Amino acid sequence: MASQTTGRAHHPVLVVMGVSGSGKSTVAGILAGALKWDLQEGDDLHPEANVAKMAAGQPLTDEDRWPWLDVIAEWITDHTTTGRSGIVTCSALKRTYRDVLAAGSREGSEVIFVHLAGTKDRISGRLNARMDHFMPSSLLDTQISTLEPLGEDENSIVVDIGPPPTKIAEHILLELEKRAGMSESH
Repeated sequence: MASQTTGRAHHPVLVVMGVSGSGKSTVAGILAGALKWDLQEGDDLHPEANVAKMAAGQPLTDEDRWPWLDVIAEWITDHTTTGRSGIVTCSALKRTYRDVLAAGSREGSEVIFVHLAGTKDRISGRLNARMDHFMPSSLLDTQISTLEPLGEDENSIVVDIGPPPTKIAEHILLELEKRAGMSESH
């Protein structure tokens, strides 16, 4: 588990990211409950055409993703400009996507990418076990090949998905507390 930071967030928006099946919705829900922050499920913001395409086993193109990412970026900007903390789930697979999402950040209101990282075998097992999602496990390879590692300059927390979701959330909460303490000492 690694973390990188570019500063303290007074009203952070967490983007819980990773490939499908990494546990974004579960971990984000636990975090939102613990922090009493707004929660937005990124998948709920997909246009119907994207959902249909993925349900049919077709990977999304950048052209498919941009309108979706713009809607998520608007949600983030709404929160950061009004000083409200929040959590949104989004695969955020490419650096260019994350740059769009982080563009709504301003001083005192930072976007923090929380990458739930795991092995292909572990994630594939999770995808095969779930029944209530439009994303088929057949698209996992495409997502893994599209995923670009977080850069050193990206405000991020990387967490291994091996432990139970409550332990993952506890780790993230501890990291956020640590960052808050570091900022207050400056």
